[in-house]
Amino acid sequence: MKRAAIGEFFRRLAEANPHPTTELEYRTPYQLLVAVVLSAQATDKSVNLATRKLFAAAPTPEAMTALGEEGVAEYIKTIGLFRTKAKNTVALSRQLLERHGGAVPHDRAALEALPGVGRKTANVVLNTVFGDPVIAVDTHIFRLANRTGLAPGKDVLAVEQALMRRIPKNYLKDAHHWLILHGRYVCTARKPDCAACIVRDLCQYRDKTA
Repeated sequence: MKRAAIGEFFRRLAEANPHPTTELEYRTPYQLLVAVVLSAQATDKSVNLATRKLFAAAPTPEAMTALGEEGVAEYIKTIGLFRTKAKNTVALSRQLLERHGGAVPHDRAALEALPGVGRKTANVVLNTVFGDPVIAVDTHIFRLANRTGLAPGKDVLAVEQALMRRIPKNYLKDAHHWLILHGRYVCTARKPDCAACIVRDLCQYRDKTA
């Protein structure tokens, strides 16, 4: 996709949704961090159902650490990989207390050093909490970037780097959310809703649906 088309692509997404944000429910940076860790291989809807009760019981790193792995597991047992996620949630909470005074650090390396936190999770936190112009490439964004011709790449890092180079700077801060929402609700995996797509004419996908 050429640069002019990319600019128009995001202009339309921005016009349709001027203030996009995550669909994960949270009240503090810490709660967002935990929610994103829990969302790996799970839907935002399933995570929200679990965290409403979890965060009511343990809204802070101190409370989460006190709750312990078994306690956390009871709240999130409806989510896939819940035992590993419970272990990581307690461990990252403890590490935040020991190394960062309980605060979520505004630093990629420090975030990625936390148990259960990889590059994608760090990018979500950096973007949503701190407003950094970074992009967390999940399955939706990876699919959309390759399918549309927006930023083809063989793996998530290649797609992330291509998106960072190609997206106009004035759209970078919100691009992550626009792309996820478009991939989640319009450019879906099995049957994209091309008829309802506002960037259909810019998309290079050959097998558009009617």
